[in-house]
Parts: sequence; structure tokens; C-alpha cells
Amino acid sequence: MDIPCETHDYFSVLRRVPVCIVLCCGIFICLPHAMRAYAAESLRPPLIPQPREFEPRSDISLASGASILVPGRDADDRFAAADLAQTLRERGIRISERAAAAHIYLLRDTQIAAKRLLHEEDLSLGTAAQPEGYVVLTAHHTVYIIGHTAEGVFYGAQTLKQLIAQGSGGDPVVKGCRIRDWPAMRYRGVDDDLSRGPIPTLDFQKQQIRTFAAYKINVYSPYFENTMQYASNPLPGLPGGSISAADARALVAYARPYHITIIPEQEAFGHLHHVLTWQQYAALGEMPAGSVLAPGQPGSLELITQWFSELASIYPAPFLHIGADETFQLGQGQTSSEVKQRGLGAVYIDFLTQIHQALAPLHRRLLFWGDIAMNDPALVPKLPHDMIAVAWEYNPQPKGFHRWLDPYTKAGLETWVAPGVNNWNRLWPNYDDGLRNIQGFIADGQKAGSTGALNTVWNDDGEGLFLEDWYGILFGAAASWQPGITDITRFQQDYGAVFHGDTTGKIDEAQRALIAAHDLLRQAGLEDARDAWFWLDPWDNNGSGNADTNGSGHSNGSGEGQRVAAKIRPVSAQLRLDAERALTLVAQARAASPSLREQDALDAIDLGARRIDFLAFKFQTADQIAAGYRAVYNEQHDPEGRKHISRDLNDLAGNNGLCEDLRDGFSYLRLRYSDLWLKENRPYWLENVTARYDQAIQLWMRRGQMIAAAHQQWSQQHTLPTPEEIGIPSEPNGNGSPKESTY
Repeated sequence: MDIPCETHDYFSVLRRVPVCIVLCCGIFICLPHAMRAYAAESLRPPLIPQPREFEPRSDISLASGASILVPGRDADDRFAAADLAQTLRERGIRISERAAAAHIYLLRDTQIAAKRLLHEEDLSLGTAAQPEGYVVLTAHHTVYIIGHTAEGVFYGAQTLKQLIAQGSGGDPVVKGCRIRDWPAMRYRGVDDDLSRGPIPTLDFQKQQIRTFAAYKINVYSPYFENTMQYASNPLPGLPGGSISAADARALVAYARPYHITIIPEQEAFGHLHHVLTWQQYAALGEMPAGSVLAPGQPGSLELITQWFSELASIYPAPFLHIGADETFQLGQGQTSSEVKQRGLGAVYIDFLTQIHQALAPLHRRLLFWGDIAMNDPALVPKLPHDMIAVAWEYNPQPKGFHRWLDPYTKAGLETWVAPGVNNWNRLWPNYDDGLRNIQGFIADGQKAGSTGALNTVWNDDGEGLFLEDWYGILFGAAASWQPGITDITRFQQDYGAVFHGDTTGKIDEAQRALIAAHDLLRQAGLEDARDAWFWLDPWDNNGSGNADTNGSGHSNGSGEGQRVAAKIRPVSAQLRLDAERALTLVAQARAASPSLREQDALDAIDLGARRIDFLAFKFQTADQIAAGYRAVYNEQHDPEGRKHISRDLNDLAGNNGLCEDLRDGFSYLRLRYSDLWLKENRPYWLENVTARYDQAIQLWMRRGQMIAAAHQQWSQQHTLPTPEEIGIPSEPNGNGSPKESTY
């Protein structure tokens, strides 16, 4: 796209900018300072992240379109202009050179025009703000974006995108403002688990890059155990289930103009089970078929060097992430005698030092997870001081996160912090825990001098969908850009408008409804809305699985289903109301504005709410089936009860029967889940999840068939199998616990 340059006399426009813009008939400028600050905050539009300094001004109409001018003709600034123009077009705003159009200038603070404007506004981009800071000013039908660097200009343009709103007359406007802004942390990133199931397509990764950049995230760290393809070691990276070097290079090239650095994380110590199961690498494992490399094996360092040499040739970032967390098997196998003699911490830290030495020729700084070394703080100073400790903890900590950081800061090591969105193993991320964890850890990191934040996404059970995680990702973007403690309430009020363009507030309400659902389960004595509860057989009474394995309708579970059922029963109705409220709100927001943005992410909210709703429905319906069959069985010798046994059995299993309701629910969710999976991921691994849906569908089909067979037996013999023969567990007592059958 050809962005027009120098098509207007912008110097004459700049000369007309007044030192102060009077708002609301001069009232704003006359207010005392404290009152002006309060008034400015009340007029601040929804923005993520929120800028450091904001003053409101008169809005600028975009009804006649906008022209975007890059007087300096810098290639990076022209890219920022093209990116901005694309957003304007998507919002229905014409790119026009007409005199009536609003003019948007992208300037460097070293240009004469920018210097003059900053002087007249009594503004500057000081040393602290220069690397990525920017100024956005509106005046006289013109918007000025000023940065010292390409990053600053780009981030100013991203803020301008969020300032586009619908004016009182219905036409688009730029919310008038005087903004000066710069980040609190140099590195603001996302660590994305690509090793436990979902492998994104290159197209989806490009979408991630665009979205990260729009919220001023500047680091993307894909997490690899066995899912990066290496020419030197081709076996672990399964074709179709891993990232090729070609795709990785394409993503690096795509991310560069968006000012995003891609830092690959290849586990170099633990979490390597899917590598060590190959016979070729078996001798390198601490334990047979384990997950930890043995430090004493020369081949371990050779393998690590081969991996990271290839990574360095693909990813030009100044960092490489070696992982090295959760090495729980260390000392239990090949290094047993050494650990007994020298101690676990000494063996661990020595191996990290050896890795550092082996990778020194690559001239990259190494990041490592800080969980193991922090357990031996006296040994931490022995680590090479150019390594960066990434401290991680994923729960809120009312007493703060200092103990995760102190061993490294006291030893003089640079630190990054790694909170998490709390998406793993859940039907929908637990954003109450997630947002409070992100808020507290990043704020404490800033206090401790941490230079970066890696907000983490994990897919422990292989079911996670990244489209569900944007709420936590954007809050992490805000928390790592904004100084101090980021206001969760303010973020929750801004999210729907900024990310989706929702002016009704209903998307924000939907997110709060799903937070309430998690909280309800926690109050009931369960952790929150876990995937595990979704797959549990509510009749599970004596083994370990979510379905019978012998086709009899009998569960072979551990009794976990009945334990969870007892806790869910008292809250199941409210749980469903919370989830259904979220569904309704999303539908209403979509109906109010069919042009809402990020539709796939809205589909993800819909899926998460449906799965939580069905979780409670499953336990409710399983109870109804069990109680209904017990009642029928007890009535078979009662003359009055016998009259409606056929009808009641048909209600349990037949057209619109309860067993069929469960079958149909799992079937529909399987379809919705698969559709959303394929919007972001390759087909690899999907069948491992859909197999669980199929298993659950088959379970309730078999149980329906058994009740139908009982119905046929009744019709022919006027006798019924016992509830136990159907697979129904003992009847709960008043406390929801099973009691002995009286049949």
C-alpha cells in the first residue's frame, strides 16, 4: 500500500497548535490541578495498556476519512502507517487525501516539526521514555504520533487504534487527547506451550504476533520439549506435530516489523520424556524412559549444543531459553551417587554452568527457569552472572513474591518474572486467580528490578485453546507496560470495548460470570472448573476411568465421580445459571453489534461457558437417571406405580430421554471444540481429545441401551434388572455420600 507522504503543508498546521487546548467552554483549564487530574481520569477512554499521562481534548471526526503521512519516509514508520491504515479500513474509515479528512502524522522527535510541536506543548521524550515511548496529540483536525524510535512510533499508532470510537452523531472519531507514555518493563512477553498437544498453524501464529504487538507485547517465546524440528536430531519432532525450521524463519521475519523478538525455549535438562523414549537417546536419561537428562553423560551436552546451535541460526534474538525447571528425577538414577556426595543443588547448578560454557560460542544470553536453584540460595552466586533467572509462580500470593526473586537479586543476577493465565487443565481459565497472580507478581518484579515478564500459557492435559487465553494475555500486557500495581477492575471495564469493540459492557459481564462459576466450585470444595470433572463418570464407584471398559454400563472408576458429584450437587443450579448468563451476554453483545472484533475469541467464550454448563448438567442428569430408575424399580410391585413404568423408562432412555441428552450434549460439544481447535491448530493431537468425547458418548449410549433393554424386559416379563445391574451406584444419603442399597 502506498501511504501518502508530504501531501499537506504540515508545518503550517503545526504552527497553529495552541499551547493549551480549552475543553468544555474553558472550564477544564480553570480547575485546580487535583480536580483537573480527577476530571481527566473520568474522561479517559478504554485503553489497554493505560498510558502514564493522559489529558482529554476535543474529539476529531473521521467521517470524511483520514490521511496518514510519514514525512521521514522511514521504512519501519511506513510499516506502522500501513498497519494503522489497515485497521482504519477494517473499521470502515476511508484512507483519503481530501482536505476534509483528518490528518495523522507519524513523526520522530528528532524532526524539526516534532521538535517545534513538543516545545509548544512543553513535552519531551526523556531518556527513560526514548527507547519505546511515544506522544499522541490531537489538535485542529490533526493527530500527531511522535516517537524517538521506530518502536515508539509503532506503539503510538497502536494506542491511536484504541482511541477510535463512535461519536455522538454515529460517525467515527478519534478521542481527543494529549498522551505521553512509555513502558515500565523492557521485555513484555508471552511464553506459549507448544509441547503438550496443540501445535498452532503458521497463520494463527501470525495472528498472535499482530495481536501481541497491538497491546505492546514485544516478546514471544514458544516452548519446545520435542516439538521443534532439528536437522541434527530429526526423530523427536514428529512431522505434522512440530514446528519446522522454515515456518520458524517465516515467523521471525513476520514478527520483526511488529517489533516482536521471538525467544525459543528448548528444554535442556528436564521435561524431555518424549525425547528420551527414543532408543537413540535412552542412554542420556537419568532414569529409563524418564524425563531428565543425566548431567554425567557426555552425550547430554552434545545434544544440547546441537539443538541450540540450530536454534541460534533460526532465531536471531539476543536470548535463548534453556528451561531447566522441575528436574525432579535428578539424583534418582545415573547421578544418584554424585547427588548423595555433593548435594542436589551443586549437581544442578554445575550442569547449568556447563550448558552455559557449551553455548558460549553462540553469543546469546541464557534464560532459565528459577524454581530449582532458588532452593539452594547459597549456591546461586556460583551461576554465571550473565544468565537471567526467570522466576515463576502461578498462584496469587497475598504476602508477595519476593522469595521467588530474592535469591537471584541478592546474587546480582538479572531476573524476569513469569506469572500465568491459569488456563491449564481447566474448561475455561480461572481468571480470578490468573489476574491476581499476574498483577502481584509483575508489580513485585518491577519493585525488585526485574527487566522482563513472561506471561505463561500451559497445556498440561493437551486440551487448552489459546483463543480462550486473550483475557489473561492482555492483562499481562497491561501489567508489564504500566508501572506499579495494575488495576484489575479498570481492566475488566475496558477489555470488551478495546478487544472486541463491544460498547454494551456485556462481554465484560460474561467474563465476570465465568469467574463467578470458578469461585462457586471453589466454595463447594473443588479447586475450580477442571477438565477432570468434565470427563468424570458421575456414577464412578470403584475403579479408575471415566467410562466402563467391559460394555456393561458399570463404571470402573476410583469413586472420584461420586465424590465430585456430592460437592457439585448443592451448587449445580447456580453453576449453570452463571455459565448460561455468560452465553446469553455474549449472544446479546453479538446481536447488538454484528461487527464485533475477534469473533473466534468470542466463540471460545461461548465454548467455555457451554462446557461449564454441561459439566453441571451432566451431574444433574446422571442423578435424575439414577433416581428415576430406582423409583421405577421400587414401583414394579405397586399396582398404581406399574401403570406408568413404561412411560418413565422411556423418559430415561428413548426419544428425548435423559441418556440421549447426555449423548447429544457430548456430541455437540465435540463438534464445537473440534471446529475451534482447527481455527488455531494443526490436526495433530486433536483426536486424543475427541477420543474422550467419543468415549463419553459411547458410555451414555450403552447405558441408554441397557435401560431400553430393561424396558423391553418389563414389556415381556414384567420384571426389571436391579439398579446395580444397570450400573447405577448406591443412593446418596442426606450428605450426598453413597449409602448401601436397600434393593
